[in-house]
Amino acid sequence: MSLFTDIRRSAKRLFAVWHARNLEFVRDRSSLIFTLGVPVALVVAMALIFGGPPRPLFKVGVLAPMPAAASYPFLGERYFQFVEQPQQAAAIHLVSRNDLDLLLDLRQRPARYWALEDSPKGYMAEKLLLQADPQAARQPIAGAPTRYIDWLFPGVLGMNLMFACLLGAGYVVVRYRKNGFLKRLSATPLSAFEFLAAQVLSRLGLALAVTLILYIGIGRVIHFHNAGSNALLLLVVVLGALSLIAFGLIVAAYFASEEVVGGLLNFLTWPMMLLSGIWFSLEGSPRWMQILAQLFPLTHVLQAVRAITLDGAGPAAIGVDLAYLAATTLVFLAVGAYSFRWRPE
Repeated sequence: MSLFTDIRRSAKRLFAVWHARNLEFVRDRSSLIFTLGVPVALVVAMALIFGGPPRPLFKVGVLAPMPAAASYPFLGERYFQFVEQPQQAAAIHLVSRNDLDLLLDLRQRPARYWALEDSPKGYMAEKLLLQADPQAARQPIAGAPTRYIDWLFPGVLGMNLMFACLLGAGYVVVRYRKNGFLKRLSATPLSAFEFLAAQVLSRLGLALAVTLILYIGIGRVIHFHNAGSNALLLLVVVLGALSLIAFGLIVAAYFASEEVVGGLLNFLTWPMMLLSGIWFSLEGSPRWMQILAQLFPLTHVLQAVRAITLDGAGPAAIGVDLAYLAATTLVFLAVGAYSFRWRPE
């Protein structure tokens, strides 16, 4: 009887704590909204990006003007996306960068095409083209072609940088606010801008150290080649990290709930992972998607890093990306300082 009574009392205590936690969560409107709203938003985003008809497996550029599919049966193949290219030199460059799997010139007969031998998708697209048109003539690509891993490697580094900057800095500030540390700091002459700037610089050192380890370690394994300046590459990474950290601190500057901050940070990271060019190029994507991608700091980081490492670009070629990263860092810090709360209430 005593054992049964102890079990019943233990169950009552457990149920009371469970009930209290559920009430706390439901009454925290911001946590409830973001916990339930973020999955719905992700479903809508995935539907917009990946919904509709089956996604093409191969991306083929066709030099303008693009003829009708009836005049060249290969243009009617399923699982191919055919993107009209106005300039031959620029289109060949996209092939060498793995932004296009194959480039086709139908302005003369027999048709001409450009493809990378070391690209798996380019190899398969070439085989299917030659089955449809055995007379198509392969054209050489001037210079050293880019391996797919050389194109992908900056994306892997950028993804790691994004998580290290956004998630790391945000949760620290929320924890400080919840345990009362920020409340004690509010009694000091420290301003919100000074506090946030210190957090940015602290997280910057850690993000750079982790990125450097990956760059050296993975680079030695895959023999990654940087065609540009290491100093310029470092500048891009520093500015990108500053912008991403400041971006994450906007979220952490106001909210005191870890659930809300976690939902918001996930809401920010997923669009960047899908649209910033980590895994695939947006060449041929809808115009609205390309415009949206340009709003994310990570997009400009990857554009600049790939321009340096793959093309040997100098400061002038990536000046717009550098200016955008510097400007967003200052704007994000200003917004974060303006909305910053020392206390959770």
